[in-house]
Amino acid sequence: MKHKGLLLLLVGVAIIALMIYFVGPADIAKDLERADPFYLILAVIIQFVTFGLFTLRWSITTRAVGINIKKRHLLPMLLVGMAINNLTPSARGGGEPVRAYILGKYSSTSIESALATVIADRGLDTFPFIVLAIITIVSMILYFDLSPIWIISLITAVIIIIIVFVLALYVSIDDGAGEKFTNWIINILKFFYKKGYKKWSSKIKNAIMEFQDSMRLMLKNRQVFVYGIPLSFLLWFLEILRVYFIFCAFGANVTMIVIAEVFIVATLIGMIPLLPGGLGAIEGMMIILYSMAGISPSISAAVTVVERLISFWMTSILGVACLPYFGAPVVKKLSEKL
Repeated sequence: MKHKGLLLLLVGVAIIALMIYFVGPADIAKDLERADPFYLILAVIIQFVTFGLFTLRWSITTRAVGINIKKRHLLPMLLVGMAINNLTPSARGGGEPVRAYILGKYSSTSIESALATVIADRGLDTFPFIVLAIITIVSMILYFDLSPIWIISLITAVIIIIIVFVLALYVSIDDGAGEKFTNWIINILKFFYKKGYKKWSSKIKNAIMEFQDSMRLMLKNRQVFVYGIPLSFLLWFLEILRVYFIFCAFGANVTMIVIAEVFIVATLIGMIPLLPGGLGAIEGMMIILYSMAGISPSISAAVTVVERLISFWMTSILGVACLPYFGAPVVKKLSEKL
């Protein structure tokens, strides 16, 4: 891990420590001590179930482009990608190129085809996210006393995500848009490397053409949509259910609708590439919103700490632990990324 990444990670941890200090460490500790382990174990089990379902969904896109790889090999790749997303300030997107890189190396597949499967996999997440985000914004306007700035910010964030998704999809499948994108990249290279850009031009054009071919192949495959989209909705439901069980562990009475609202807003905050995995910002937003929903600050903080231990820290540790599975060359390459 580079010094900058480590510093940002420490800043995030310091922010969390500061929030715990203001809420009251003693009160949080008391709530943690009386937590029901049964519900906490259920929350951990759900997290592992989501790992399996994420792997299953990715396997649908890999099969669609003819990449034959077993799910037991995809799972550690997925965990590594999740860890990279958590530990780097990359707007939760730094792990996707890493997943594509490992898949390409491990399956002897072109990086373009591998990247197409990863992007399609993440794209499937966008459908339920947009639906839940719209419901969340309407619900929060009705039930939360939010300032106009907050409301405008939430609506703007969702609109930007929709626009980026549509543009990315358009560029991925349309020849004309792909050609314009290719020329844009080549012009940037030409600006910085006036003498050496020509040797990269044909490689870039071929790479984007292969990427588009792979994307079209997946879009024509019915299984990608028939199974991928329902799986995506199920995964979002399980993520919310995990948090619900953590609240149950503390005996807190909170509806899944409120949890969904907070979860969506926290996800939007986590997309801001300031701190690794939105560390500090997500926790702060969760505590504030749960408190606004009538939950005591100490329980809000305790639930947030446990939830992030499961979804952020446990996932990151498992991902880092999977790195040796792919051998020293991959570990060296990824250490440069981190």
